[in-house]
Amino acid sequence: MSIPTVLVLPYPAQGHVNPLMTLSQKLVEHGCKVIFVNTDFDHKRVVASMGEQQDSLDESLLKLVSIPDGLEPDDDQNDAGKLCDAMQNTMPTMLEKLIEDVHLNGDNKISLSVADFCMGWALDVGSKLGIKGALLWASPAALFGLLYNIPKLIDDGIIDSDGVIKYLIECTRSLNLTKWWLCNTTNELEPGPLSSIPKLVPIGPLLRSYGDTIATAKSIRQYWEEDLSCMSWLDQQPHGSVLYVAFGSFTHFDQNQFNELAPGIDLTNRPFLWVVRQDNKRVYPNEFLGSKGKIVGWAPQQKVLNHPAIACFLTHCGWNSTMEGLSNGVPLLCWPYFGDQLYNKAYICDELKVGLGVDKDKNGLVSRMELKRKVDQLFNDENINSSFLELKDKVMKNITNGGRSLENLNSCTNEASVGEVAELKAQVEALQAALQRKDNEDQMMRPKMSQAKR
Repeated sequence: MSIPTVLVLPYPAQGHVNPLMTLSQKLVEHGCKVIFVNTDFDHKRVVASMGEQQDSLDESLLKLVSIPDGLEPDDDQNDAGKLCDAMQNTMPTMLEKLIEDVHLNGDNKISLSVADFCMGWALDVGSKLGIKGALLWASPAALFGLLYNIPKLIDDGIIDSDGVIKYLIECTRSLNLTKWWLCNTTNELEPGPLSSIPKLVPIGPLLRSYGDTIATAKSIRQYWEEDLSCMSWLDQQPHGSVLYVAFGSFTHFDQNQFNELAPGIDLTNRPFLWVVRQDNKRVYPNEFLGSKGKIVGWAPQQKVLNHPAIACFLTHCGWNSTMEGLSNGVPLLCWPYFGDQLYNKAYICDELKVGLGVDKDKNGLVSRMELKRKVDQLFNDENINSSFLELKDKVMKNITNGGRSLENLNSCTNEASVGEVAELKAQVEALQAALQRKDNEDQMMRPKMSQAKR
């Protein structure tokens, strides 16, 4: 029997590409072949960040392909409203053509498609072509509940149905095309939201692994190349001493806030690893020394957080970063920027009680002294540290043998295999029917041939 082939489609943003790529790696480890579909724009960024790794990528297991998103070269890729409109008008047709080309030229037919919830229209394309589908929600389950009820909120006049909201409503309508509503969470983290939405299936934590196989070892998800020198630097630091600072792929500070952040990190008087992206336009203030730390453009975050030298994570509270911090037992110092990050911060600090939040002053800035105070408090709070380790053990059991998330993922993988078996069965039945027709035709011809001989 041929290998089950799964098509995976993320929303074009780093925080969405990451969990879909991790899921793709898990699917490969479970015996599937994956075709990972980025937009042309994202594909170029991901391939560029791979460097020399691109030449060693085994496309028999995980193939990177792309289709246009509908935007012009000069359009702003960060304009979510414009991007969503362009994708909805362009990508369904392009995705259908891609699938047809795969079926025409490839050895395997696609038996399952897994789309980011924000690309829900892909399930309509798959359904049209007879392909089963699944959706992955890359944020907290609680926010899925909010989104699921958007139509009611609109009917009640609470929110307007324009722009991105209109696009998300269209994605929500695709939920009825699949029984697989996947979510990067666990029952221990969100028992309430998961119990209120029984169809939402937890498969978290989705964590990148760093094994030796082509499916796991390569950095094929990042927009920026990872600076691996930070790992050898961490090896030289005492256990439980380092402040890790990273604000994700989208956060931007103005110069005033940057002037407080940099000296504030210095004032902690602790070893620090700080991720400052290559697209940072801010100037380091003169008083910033940085003598106790290391600054990199991008880091292998899951690997960093798993390092014994890390003691605290100053984070923007993106859900991927939150899950990685929770899964590695690293206390979180929360500095949310926008969107679900605000909810995540409140949940971490008030519900789970495994982190602290920074507070802004009357000028709307997080001061350097506020940052120092909260770092000192987090380093010395034994209650938070013990709570974190206890929660870590519960969360990680989900992805060990017998764990609920692993079993859910196995069931989803079996869906792809079932599709492959059904395809093979259909082919066998078609062949049997053709042979039967041929046999019937031969039997009908025999009397005529006998009469002709007479």
